[in-house]
Amino acid sequence: MNGLLIGRSAELGGLVRVLENALDGRAGVALVGGDAGIGKTRLAAELVAEARRRGLRVMVGQCAELGDALPYLPLADALRDPALAEAVAARPILGRLLDDGSAAASSSGLTQQRLFGSLLGMLSDVQPVLFVIEDLHWADRSTRDLLVFLSRMLQSERVCVVGTYRTDDLHRRHPLRPVLAELKRLPSVTAVELRPLGSGEMSDYVATLGEVGARGLGEIVSRADGNPFYAEELFAAMAEGEALPDSLASLLLSRVELLSEPGQRVLRAAAVAGRRVEDSLLREVSGLPVGEFEEAVREIVSRGLLLVEGYGYAFRHALLQEAVYTDLLPGERTRLHNTFATRLTSPAELAHHHLAGHDLVGALTASAEAGRIAERLGAPAEAHRHYDQVLELWDRVPDAELRAGEPKHVLAMRSAIAAADSGDNHGAIARLRAVPPTPEVQERLANYLSEMDQEDEAIAVAESAVATATEPAVLARALATLARCLAWSHRHAEHEPLAERALATARSAGAADAEASALITLASAAQLRGEWVRAENLFFTAAARTSGNLAIDLRALFNLTRVHYELGRLDKAAEVADRGIALAAETGLSWSTYGTDLRFLRFLIHYVSGQWDDAEAMAAGFPTRVGTVPESVLSSFALFIEVSRGLPGVGERLAWLQPFWPDPLVTYMSRSLAAEHSLWNGDPAAALEHIEAVMDILTPSDPGTLRVAATGLAVLSELGRTEGADELIARARYAASTGPDGERGEMGLEGRAWRLRAEAEWSRALGRTDPDQWREVVEAFSYGFVYEVARSRWRLSEALLATGDRTAAQEEWAQARETAWKLGAVPLATALEEYGRRARFVGATSTGGLTAREVEVLALVAEGLGNREIGERLFIAQKTVSVHVSNILGKLDASTRTQAAAIARKQGLLP
Repeated sequence: MNGLLIGRSAELGGLVRVLENALDGRAGVALVGGDAGIGKTRLAAELVAEARRRGLRVMVGQCAELGDALPYLPLADALRDPALAEAVAARPILGRLLDDGSAAASSSGLTQQRLFGSLLGMLSDVQPVLFVIEDLHWADRSTRDLLVFLSRMLQSERVCVVGTYRTDDLHRRHPLRPVLAELKRLPSVTAVELRPLGSGEMSDYVATLGEVGARGLGEIVSRADGNPFYAEELFAAMAEGEALPDSLASLLLSRVELLSEPGQRVLRAAAVAGRRVEDSLLREVSGLPVGEFEEAVREIVSRGLLLVEGYGYAFRHALLQEAVYTDLLPGERTRLHNTFATRLTSPAELAHHHLAGHDLVGALTASAEAGRIAERLGAPAEAHRHYDQVLELWDRVPDAELRAGEPKHVLAMRSAIAAADSGDNHGAIARLRAVPPTPEVQERLANYLSEMDQEDEAIAVAESAVATATEPAVLARALATLARCLAWSHRHAEHEPLAERALATARSAGAADAEASALITLASAAQLRGEWVRAENLFFTAAARTSGNLAIDLRALFNLTRVHYELGRLDKAAEVADRGIALAAETGLSWSTYGTDLRFLRFLIHYVSGQWDDAEAMAAGFPTRVGTVPESVLSSFALFIEVSRGLPGVGERLAWLQPFWPDPLVTYMSRSLAAEHSLWNGDPAAALEHIEAVMDILTPSDPGTLRVAATGLAVLSELGRTEGADELIARARYAASTGPDGERGEMGLEGRAWRLRAEAEWSRALGRTDPDQWREVVEAFSYGFVYEVARSRWRLSEALLATGDRTAAQEEWAQARETAWKLGAVPLATALEEYGRRARFVGATSTGGLTAREVEVLALVAEGLGNREIGERLFIAQKTVSVHVSNILGKLDASTRTQAAAIARKQGLLP
C-alpha cells in the first residue's frame, strides 16, 4: 500500500480518534464516503492495521452488488473469523448466518430483534472491537437496519464501527441516503469524506508507483483528476506502452483487451459472478480445460486484474468488475448467468442469476426458497422482496404452486408478515387484502389493523375469521384476537365472554399461544376492575409455561411483574422480572418492546425498594443519545435516579429528549421528572411549565395524573400560589375514581399512595396543616417505597412542627434525613439539612452555599478519595469532579483538599 497516507493523514487521524474513544469506553461509528477509486478501502485497511497494533479484535465484512439477494452478507463474512467461533457458537441465531439457513428453526416476528440483540451481546463480550463494513452502497435493507441499530445502541462498549460507501453511486432515491442523513445527526457518528488528491499530493502518490518521466507524470496527474485508482491504471497502461483512452471505463477495458482470448473469457465469467468467485466454480463456468484455465488465470493475476483471495479470486477493484460486466453482449450475459445458475446451490444467488438469465421458472422456485431462508435468518425486508417476486411471477409460470412449494395465499401471508416485521404495516395490510380471505389471513389482518388503530375494521375482520374458522387451533387464535380487539374498543363489554371461549377452545386444541393470549386479556380486564388477586392468578397461569411465541411469553412475564409490583410484592416482582430479563437476554430480545419494559420494571423495583446503586447501574445502560421514540422512552426512565440523586447529565439527557416531547409517554415521563429537577434546583416557575405541559396531554382518567398533580401542587406551595390548586386536585380525584369506561376499580398500592399524597399537597398549597393527613401518606408508601416515605416524613415533620409537636417533628426529620443520606438522595438530604438548621434540630448541618452535588463530592473528599475514585463512585467524569472540587475550595476559602475537609467539619457541613 505504497503512498497510502499521502494526502490522507487528517482523515486517518479522525478515524484513529474514533478508535481511541472506543478504547476509552465511548463507542463510535465512522462513515467514510468518497467516489469510486478515491482510496476508501486503503484507508480502512490502514485503520485495521492500527487497530490490530492497539490490540483490538477486527471484524471485516463486505457488501456485494447482489444487494438484497444476500441479507447480512457483510456480517456473515465477519463472523467467519475462526477467532469468533466460540462467541458465535454461544449464540445459535448468529450461527444461522454461516450456513444456508435450511437448518434454522421456525421463524418469528422477533427473529431480527433476536439477531441484533445477540450481535450486540457478542460485541460486548469480545470487546474491544473494530467492525468494518465495506461498500454500504450495496448493502441490503437488513444490513442498513443493523448499522442504524448499532449506531444507536452502542454507548459505553469499547466498539468502533466503520462503514465505507461510494458517494457517486448515491442517486437521489438511493436507499442509503436517508440512513446516512439520520446517522450523521448522531454525536457518536463521525463522517469522513475523501476528497480528490491535490496535484502535489497526486504527484507524490504516482512517484511511489514506480519510475515515470516528467511528461508522463504530468499527463497522469492531469488525467487522473485526483483519483488514486485512476492514476494507478494510467500508470500501468503507460508502463505497457498503451495509448491512454479518454475515460476510465475505456482505460480499464483497454487493459482487458491485452489479455489472451482464454484470459478474456475467464475474466468475463468472473464479472458475471460478482466481485468474488471460487476457483472451481469459475473453472466450470469458463468451460476451459484445467491447464488452459490455469494459464488464463495466471495471466489475469499477473496483470493485477484479479487478486488471489482464499480459495478463489476477487477483482482488484469493483470498477473493473463493473466495466467488464457492462461490456458483455446481452446474449453473452444471459448465457453466463444461466450457466452459473446450473452450478450454484444458494437460493438467493440462484434467484439472482435465473432472473438475469430470464429463466422465470427457476427464478420463481429459487425466490420462494430464498424468501423462506431470509425469513429464518431474521431478514424480513429481503424475505418480503423475495416473496413478492414469487407473486409477481406467479401467473407467468406453469404449475406455480408446485414449484413454489406452497399455495399463493400462504406465500402472500408470508410476504405480509415479513413486510410488517420490517416496519411496513401498510404494505402488510395491502398484501393480505389482495388474497382470498381465509381464517388465517383474516386473523393476521385483524392484528395489523388493530396495530394501525383501525378499530372498526379490525373487529369486523376478526369476526369474519371467527365465523369461518373450522380448525380448532385457528378458531382459538381468531377468538383471542377478536377479544383483544374488542377489549379497548367501544364494544369492550363483549370481550370477556369471547376471551373465556378462546381460552376453552385453545386448551381443547392445545394452542398454547392462543391460551396465553386469552389469559392475558382476561387478566387485564380483571385488573381494570380492581380485581388484583384474580388478575395476578391469571397472569401467573399465562406465565407458568412457554407458549411457543416469545412475544406472548415476555408479555405475560411483564404483566405478572407489574401486578406483583402494584400489590407491593416487590420481592416476587423482582424474581419474575429477572426471569423475563434472562429469557430476553438468552434469545437476543433485550431490546424488544417487552425486553425493554421488563428492564425498566426491574429498574423501578430497585428504585422503589431503595436499592439505588443497582438502579443507577441499570440506568447507565439506558441511552442518552436518543433518536427514536422507544429509545427516548427508555432514556426517560433514567431520570428517576438521576433527578433523585442530583446526578450530572440530567440537563444533557433532557436536551436529547426535548425533540420527542410531542410523544405523550415521553412527555409524561421526562417532563414530570424535569419538574422535580427544576424544583430541587430552586426554579418552581420552570417546574410549573413542565407540569402544565404534562397535564395537557394526560387523558382525564389516566392514573398517571395522580403523581403529576401531586408534584404540581407541591410546586404551587413553593410559589405561594393557590390559583390552580383546586383544578389539579379535581383532576386527581377524577382519575382516582374514574376509569376509561366509567367507575374505576380499586387502585394498586402505589396509586393509592399518590392519591393520598395529592390530597395532602393540596392542603399544604392552601396553607392548611394536618399531621394526620401526612401520617396517612407515610403509611401508604410504607409498603416498600423507601424514597417516598422519606419525602413524606419531611412534610409530616413540617406539619408537626407547625402544630407545636417539636419532639415528634425532630423524630420524623431524623428518620427522613437518615434515609436520604443512605440512599444518596443528595437534593432531598440537602433540603432536609436546611430545614433542620432552620428548625434548629439537634444534628442539623448547613450546606454553606454548596450545591447538592458539591456536598456529595465534599463528603468523599473528606474520606480521602482522589478525583478518579470520586468519579467512579459517583459515575461522573474526572474533569467534572475537578470542577466541583475547585468550586468547593473557592466557596470555603480553602487552599487544599485537606483544609476544605477540616473547614467543612468545623462548620458542620458534613452529615
